[in-house]
Amino acid sequence: MSIEIPVTVPDIGEFEDVDVIEILIAVGDEVREEDPLVTLESDKAAMDIPAPAAGKIAQISVSVGDKVSEGSIIVTIVTTDDETTGTEISSPTVTEAKIEPQRQAEKLALVEVSVPDIGDFEDVDVIEILAQAGDTVAPEDPLVTLESDKATMDIPAPVGGQLESIRVTVGDKVSEGHVIATISPSAVVDSAEHIPSAPVTATEPPRATTSGTSTTAPANDAVPTSTPATHASKSYASPSIRKFARELGVDISSVSGSGRKGRIVKSDVQEFVKSVIAGKQANASTGGFALPELPAIDFSQFGPIETQALTKIKRITGQNLQRSWITAPHVTQFDEADITDLEDFRKSKLTDAKEHNVKLTLLAFLIKAVVVVLRKYPDFNASLSADGESIIHKNYFHIGIAVNTQRGLLVPVIKDADQKGLYDLAGEISELSTKARDRKLTPADMQGGCFTISSLGGVGGTAFTPIINIPEVAILGVSPSAMKPVYLNDEFVPRLLLPYALSFDHRVIDGVAGAQFTRHLGVVLSDIRQILL
Repeated sequence: MSIEIPVTVPDIGEFEDVDVIEILIAVGDEVREEDPLVTLESDKAAMDIPAPAAGKIAQISVSVGDKVSEGSIIVTIVTTDDETTGTEISSPTVTEAKIEPQRQAEKLALVEVSVPDIGDFEDVDVIEILAQAGDTVAPEDPLVTLESDKATMDIPAPVGGQLESIRVTVGDKVSEGHVIATISPSAVVDSAEHIPSAPVTATEPPRATTSGTSTTAPANDAVPTSTPATHASKSYASPSIRKFARELGVDISSVSGSGRKGRIVKSDVQEFVKSVIAGKQANASTGGFALPELPAIDFSQFGPIETQALTKIKRITGQNLQRSWITAPHVTQFDEADITDLEDFRKSKLTDAKEHNVKLTLLAFLIKAVVVVLRKYPDFNASLSADGESIIHKNYFHIGIAVNTQRGLLVPVIKDADQKGLYDLAGEISELSTKARDRKLTPADMQGGCFTISSLGGVGGTAFTPIINIPEVAILGVSPSAMKPVYLNDEFVPRLLLPYALSFDHRVIDGVAGAQFTRHLGVVLSDIRQILL
């Protein structure tokens, strides 16, 4: 015999037309009592609607985006009585055995849960609801979380039982003695949990319970120890945590809970996000952080094509750049420097440079200037630790220079740039660039960089946004200089201006610091004497 149970929206306070934001089950799913079915969200909180009894989902009457109110039917559950190989046990016997303990529990006085002594604080904020009406709680299970100016605290259940009501919502302010919930004690309810759901033979019928004694089945009966879990029952989390996970694009079923009884807490979701960003989640591709796959397109249907494989360097470079773009929140600050005097000085030293068998380019001056600015702003000469919790400052200055080759972009590194003069830097720039184009760079030549300079001065353009060379936290992109009119001393005069862009990792560097870096770099380049300070 089967019984259809319509599941309706319970008393949700003064709210009406509450949004259905998530369907946690599907038609045909087997659910247990208290398994969450759907999630509703009001202006102040999100809440799960639990199954009032175990059974199979026969019908879902709502869909995501619907609005419901108290009494609205959301799901229909079909419960079936167990059958035996012999005589069928009449449904009233089993039903009464289950209902009677519940009736006795309802007769017990409700226990009001109030805010305990929390010191001198008043009007403390309710920041999280950890349970909902209908939940079965054990003693000391947290119900709500309060937050004062100095600390957060969970209010635990003083007794075990069924949570009859929650009297507060997220955002409310409470003080000592404020009633936050009511609980129906479980002095008799526990007996209902021990009623066997396995088939019972007709030759030895179950012994009905009296005065809270548990019904028992013969020892040789096969009693199932668990019910197949639905997707929703695998993730034990409060509605607020589920909402938090959805906002971050996290599949809650992929998160492991560290709270009481395996409950997923906020820190679990945050740690999951960190592990995905750090590339430690092997199954991250199945979660919300996975990039959608590009559909395969047969371009030959539109015209003649030619397929050419990417070089290994381009593939590796592309992967690194994609990882950097996804991992580090990029911010780019644009600025320009008046390098008129610097260029005059550079030209005046060309003869000396030729005697040293080097070509003195602007890049050597840029490296010297960058080192000066990195000393002043050490956060740019750093890396973020693998766990994302610390900044690793480097007490050395290894500057990478981007070199374009036929095989792709390479970044050799000039070690200890702070200890080398202009001619030494110019000579090393030329040497490393030649090795890059002749395929003679070694892995050691491209390791240990602190900061990268990418110059398009010899190519063209007016500005671009370089991508950070992870694990570095910043990169300087330099565009070609151009002569422009500048208003000085009440007149316009021609000045040579150098545009540049600084991309930096916003996890480590704030926008103000980025602007200070680029402005100070402009000051140093405008007056080359700053390099000597």
